[in-house]
Amino acid sequence: MNKFTGYRCSLCGREYLPGQVTYTCPQDGGNLDVILDYEGLRDKYQPEDITSRTDSSLWRYLPLLPVPEPPGDSTPLHAAGWTPVFALPRLAEKLGLQNLWLKDESRNPTASFKDRASAVVVARAQEIKAEVVVTASTGNAGAALAGMSAAIGQKAVIFAPKSAPQAKVAQLLIFGAQVILVDGTYDEAFDLTVQAANEFGWYCRNTGYNPFTAEGKKTAAFEIWEWWMEEHREWHETDSPRNHHSPLTIFVSVGDGNIISGIHKGFKDLLSLGWIPEIPRLIGVQAEGSAAIANAFHAGQEVVTPVSAKTIADSISVDLPRDGVRAVRAARETGGTYITVSDDEILNAIAELGKMGVFAEPAGATAYAGLVRAASSGVVGSEDPVLVVNTGSGLKDVRAAMKAVAEAPVIEPTLKAVRKIARTLNKK
Repeated sequence: MNKFTGYRCSLCGREYLPGQVTYTCPQDGGNLDVILDYEGLRDKYQPEDITSRTDSSLWRYLPLLPVPEPPGDSTPLHAAGWTPVFALPRLAEKLGLQNLWLKDESRNPTASFKDRASAVVVARAQEIKAEVVVTASTGNAGAALAGMSAAIGQKAVIFAPKSAPQAKVAQLLIFGAQVILVDGTYDEAFDLTVQAANEFGWYCRNTGYNPFTAEGKKTAAFEIWEWWMEEHREWHETDSPRNHHSPLTIFVSVGDGNIISGIHKGFKDLLSLGWIPEIPRLIGVQAEGSAAIANAFHAGQEVVTPVSAKTIADSISVDLPRDGVRAVRAARETGGTYITVSDDEILNAIAELGKMGVFAEPAGATAYAGLVRAASSGVVGSEDPVLVVNTGSGLKDVRAAMKAVAEAPVIEPTLKAVRKIARTLNKK
């Protein structure tokens, strides 16, 4: 069965066959949506055919992906996805919510959500026999591509701003990618990557440019669907008032827009298959210093005007979001919205999540910071079930994490010195 039937431009709606285009619409540069054979998939599969699969990775959804399974077994490439969902009852109580969960994408092989996109893009690169895969990244997308490529011996080239956190640059180098640091912004690295791909015939993974990135990111929606069905079943099997629940609301941090648009695409696929009755409400959260998509949303526009981005959350610091139109639609078409938060709010969110046992990088904590604002302003109500997506590990940016907490005290090696600290602990 040929699941992948072509592409559709997100701007003009023009459709293309798989071999006619590679990246964006030749007519207007719009991002391309991958079209699947939904009728054929409906005829061949039922939800149980997916949920009964034993793969503990995103490859359990292979029937719904436009790529073949990549070569090799038991590699990090085959471990991307299938991340846990944790309940956060203490934070729920603090925010006046009845039900709050967090999906922790830091558990991916290279510790970020970007492993999903890179796993699928590398599978596509293998299918088309691409010798080199290249991407621009502030760190996470590059680390994901480098790690997924290293797992199966695919050559990778990463362009990153020289200001990228050292922990992220270290990942790129350790995974054996050819790393090129650019004395400029992420957006300049992005443009240079596209030029290099055209010049040397490399396959470009760039987010919001390669249509297969969203296909990888949509697998998070599939996992949320499976988890939510289980949660649904439990609610309906009890006599608790919870069985009369509101639709799920999902908070996602947003930079270039590809994660929220990818999650939206996943739920739209499920809706097209008839496997869900409605799409959850998607709420995008941006840093105030990098809010181009939020600005467009609140102006009632789809066209995104660039900003001069500056935020502690480097992973979502983008001047010109490359998937802005679809990111605006993801919130608008699901009854969601966009929220902006300050860097101080992001740092506070890192500390709050840390007390729950979750170590989030600034971009990951941004989603929770947005929920804090949403709960205080009535964007979500007490009965709304809420899921926050943490997109990456705090180990990616330890320097930022240290700004979120007080310094550890240094004491003399005596019990007397410890007693002073103990008295302080007892008062908390």
